[in-house]
Amino acid sequence: MKIRRVVTAHDDDGKAVVAIDEVSRDVVSFRPGATITNVWSTAGFPVDNTGVADGAQEITGTTRDGGTVFRVIEYAPGVAPRNHRTNSIDYAVVLSGEIDMEMDGTVVTLRAGDVLVQRGTIHDWINRSDKPCVIAFVLIDARPVERGGRALAARG
Repeated sequence: MKIRRVVTAHDDDGKAVVAIDEVSRDVVSFRPGATITNVWSTAGFPVDNTGVADGAQEITGTTRDGGTVFRVIEYAPGVAPRNHRTNSIDYAVVLSGEIDMEMDGTVVTLRAGDVLVQRGTIHDWINRSDKPCVIAFVLIDARPVERGGRALAARG
């Protein structure tokens, strides 16, 4: 998977410039069949756009405490299962292909052009098709969901 990322910034005079224009080299995998391209991340709210550090290099896990993560994931057919929950609200856009999202016995099929708001629910991504599925995600730190007086902790 080759994702071109273009990141803007300002020069010393305050003029808008392109700081990064490259095919992302920050590609990782947390499980067989899932290729992750980390695009950017931030720490704190409101976000500080002054810095010059490459935000993709600051991603160390699925989410970022007190911040955001922007990544693109390609799920290959037959991707290994990973039932998980994150302490985040996730905005997702399916860019190509199709995939099933399983949640506690419910299955939702998402296809190219579909959007998803994932609100701290436990879920798994299963690609039953014969083509890869590519999804862009923005994960924003959130409090753990509470039900019945207990927190539903992140896992997986």
